[in-house]
Amino acid sequence: MHLDHTHDGPGAVSADAHRPDGSRRALRIGLGGPVGSGKTATVAALCLTLRDRYSLAVVTNDIYTREDAEFLLREAVLPPERITAVETGACPHTAIRDDSSANLEAVEELEDRLGPLDLILVESGGDNLTATFSKGLVDTQIFVIDVSSGDDIPRKGGPGITTADLLVVNKTDLAPHVGADLATMASDAGRRRGDLPVIFTSLTGDDGVRPVADWVLERLTCWHHGTERPEPATATR
Repeated sequence: MHLDHTHDGPGAVSADAHRPDGSRRALRIGLGGPVGSGKTATVAALCLTLRDRYSLAVVTNDIYTREDAEFLLREAVLPPERITAVETGACPHTAIRDDSSANLEAVEELEDRLGPLDLILVESGGDNLTATFSKGLVDTQIFVIDVSSGDDIPRKGGPGITTADLLVVNKTDLAPHVGADLATMASDAGRRRGDLPVIFTSLTGDDGVRPVADWVLERLTCWHHGTERPEPATATR
């Protein structure tokens, strides 16, 4: 059974923040980005970092397979019953933005079956720089790009880069090998995003996901207290 979903202005809660029984539902965070940028690796690292403190679940999206969900299951980042997959059968952004009903069913079924959850991560299938989530599906959005795709990616913009609540520039360890200038990427991202935060990270490093996890924890704190989102963070490398 769907909750009442709304599409209000920027910063609005994507859907009714409460379950039918009056309890506060899980915070829903969407992760989008191009193929190979590290979305699934970011989801896996977040699960490993947060699972001992919070009750969480994951919904993955692939066009015709369950590959991302199967990766998370092999890595045992969460118990199997906390990971589910949506096969979109079409361009990934269709299922997260244009007709998000399959994803809405998935997140609500997880919460109904598992009991109260703190956090649900919804990972989009790999898409281009236009991918964004419906405000009726998620409460906040992370967009993941990586340096191996070129240091001009932030400059090219697109809704994913310019409007996501957090931009993650992943695989910074590869910058010397692919000729990417991290300072240029940071400057271009700043011009495109204004006060919206940018985090540079490498998931191959020790606790490389920590800055992203800290950002998620800030959102969780605000969600649990029913307060506004925290002040914009500065870029982190």
